[in-house]
Amino acid sequence: MRISVGSDHRGFAIRSKVVELLKRLGHEVEDVGTFTPDAVDYPDIASLVAPKVSRGEIDRGILVCGTGLGMCIAANKFSGVRAAPCHDDLTAEMSRRHNDSNVLCLSADLLGERLIDRMIELWLSTPFEGGRHARRVAKISELEQEGK
Repeated sequence: MRISVGSDHRGFAIRSKVVELLKRLGHEVEDVGTFTPDAVDYPDIASLVAPKVSRGEIDRGILVCGTGLGMCIAANKFSGVRAAPCHDDLTAEMSRRHNDSNVLCLSADLLGERLIDRMIELWLSTPFEGGRHARRVAKISELEQEGK
């Protein structure tokens, strides 16, 4: 899978560990930074990952900031992006299974490394169920078109 990873300064330390995990799992990884602990605005980083998901240039994205919320809001501004701020195994699994999420947003401040690793592995391995959920995801796409 082709995965783009980005973080703001709050997620700086976690981002490099996420990149290492993804490479160990055999994925092709694009690391968009940030590459220093200096302050950077999370929308700037989300705008490096989310458009590539939107255009289908990458399969999925992972974004890390202090809470995961700011990255999620910014990423969801791009058509076709279904970013989800996950904080445990259940939200990581269900964001894939029912919502077909394609961008995982994580909190550097609230989650431990083992939990993050487990959530990423679960998120990457969980398939979208389709069925009634596909109808609902299609409705989300329709809402995107109406909002343009």
